[in-house]
Amino acid sequence: MENITSSPDNTCSEEDGEQKSSNNRASDNGQRFDTANTSYTALNQMEEKMRRKLQFFFMNPIEKWKAKRKFPYKFVVQVIKIVLVTFQLCLFAHNRYNHVNYTWDNRISFSHLFLLGWDSTREINAYPPGAGPLAIYKQDEFYNTLDFAYAGYLNLSNAIGPYSYNNEDNKRVDPVFCQYNYKQGIIYGFNESYIFNSEIVETCVNFTSSENELFSSEMYLKNSGIDIQFAALVRAKLMFSVNTINFRAAGPITPPDCYRFDVELIFDNEDHDGQMSLILDAEPYKLTCKGDTEYVTDNKIDQVLRSILNVLVILICSISLALCSRAIYRAQLLKELTVHFFRHNYNKELSVDGRLEFLNIWYIMIIINDILIIMGSAIKEQIERNQFTNDQWNVCSLFLGTGNLLVWFGVLRYLGFFKTYNVVILTLKKAAPKIFRFLICALLLYAGFTFCGWLILGPYHMKFRSLATTSECLFSLINGDDMFATFSIMSKKSPMLWWFSRIYLYSFISLYIYVVLSLFISVIMDAYDTIKQYYKDGFPKSDLQQFIGEANYEEVSSGLYRTQSSSSLNAVMNSLFCCNFYRSAYSKIGGGTSSHNLL
Repeated sequence: MENITSSPDNTCSEEDGEQKSSNNRASDNGQRFDTANTSYTALNQMEEKMRRKLQFFFMNPIEKWKAKRKFPYKFVVQVIKIVLVTFQLCLFAHNRYNHVNYTWDNRISFSHLFLLGWDSTREINAYPPGAGPLAIYKQDEFYNTLDFAYAGYLNLSNAIGPYSYNNEDNKRVDPVFCQYNYKQGIIYGFNESYIFNSEIVETCVNFTSSENELFSSEMYLKNSGIDIQFAALVRAKLMFSVNTINFRAAGPITPPDCYRFDVELIFDNEDHDGQMSLILDAEPYKLTCKGDTEYVTDNKIDQVLRSILNVLVILICSISLALCSRAIYRAQLLKELTVHFFRHNYNKELSVDGRLEFLNIWYIMIIINDILIIMGSAIKEQIERNQFTNDQWNVCSLFLGTGNLLVWFGVLRYLGFFKTYNVVILTLKKAAPKIFRFLICALLLYAGFTFCGWLILGPYHMKFRSLATTSECLFSLINGDDMFATFSIMSKKSPMLWWFSRIYLYSFISLYIYVVLSLFISVIMDAYDTIKQYYKDGFPKSDLQQFIGEANYEEVSSGLYRTQSSSSLNAVMNSLFCCNFYRSAYSKIGGGTSSHNLL
């Protein structure tokens, strides 16, 4: 009986074990299903947060303002910078024009005072030139020119200009005459022989004479032991300095400017062709004026105001430089995170076009113009404090001018937010690769014509005398400028080359005006038609743009982007990815809503 009675108990216990095992398996399956469901939900959440993050990154400042209500300080900084640097450029351009015009007018005055044979017709840059180069051809003319310059220097008080000698008590400082000769240079033309040593030797002497003595440079040089051999003479100079004061710039807050002009009378005989060119050069140097006790406005108001403006420009450009550099750095961090996201979730690499979306060319251009303007403003401050040389005017204008050019180019970025203006930018962007390839072929043809014209027509045509003037002439012909003059100026000394010049000019003009320019315009028009078609049918999208999609106006204005999206995305990424580099990288650009600055 016990065995019989125990049998049902064993059966029941076996059935209970099977039931428990079945329940355990069901429980495990449910747990795995819940885990998979949770993982799937987390991945969907991560994808949505990543998409929202990228959508916000590629918004323009207006959309970002609607999405996060964050003050667009980068945009405001750029607006302030445009106003300040433009105002600074206007002031500097006005001062530079006055400086260059003043120094040029003084150079003309010195030419009349110290250059024998100078004529007012040489003061106008006419084309073609109304007179040949100023030169001397006889030995007597050489010494007469020196005597005329020295006499003009002695009678400096007779000049209309407020000129004085470079001495505190206005006593005359002796001019310096220097000659540069070949160490040996003797020519025996009757039997075609010579003695020559190419080493150049410099010899200098001061021109000194009493006030009532009639000065003769030829006799003075001979008495000084200097015998000028014109066959060996390479170059000669007569040098002296003149001080002057400019009242024109003076005003209620601006004191007069004081200058020293280092005048050089140059005799250029390097070609040894029987024609010695005569050139006058006057290098200006701004001096610190000692002022006058009667001048009541001897304060530094003008200098202080200009210094404040320079400091403000340097400060605002430094802020712009820091903000744009940070934006580019954060964009690269987000790019690396996006690349890792695509690789982990879609098992694919982000395309090159998608990677280039994170490189903002506008920010790079802003960084370049910030650097240029900072350097130009620093040089400008030195100029206005009289701590400069004359070349710094040109260097400063180069930095400030190029920087302002790029600043105003940057305005196109904000116009690009509007469809009407964005067509021009997109057309240039679309046509740029084709234009670049087209220009390579066109420049090869242009280079061939340039070198050919320079070699063959250079000795007979004034527009082809150098490689630079040849290129300028051909470029002018492409634009239809001065065609008849180019044909008519050609010399007829060589009939063969005269006919060649006709064939050369006709072929170049026909090829570039009727063929190359037409093709160039067609390339741009083709890109323009393509952009218009894109506006109708939609723009092609990269894999990144397809993933991002488009945020509609309701989502942007709903406040959805003002949530803790970055922190939640950071938590999800940390829970799924095991890469500390990308987690730390994203924490730098995530880290809460406060780090979502307008890019």
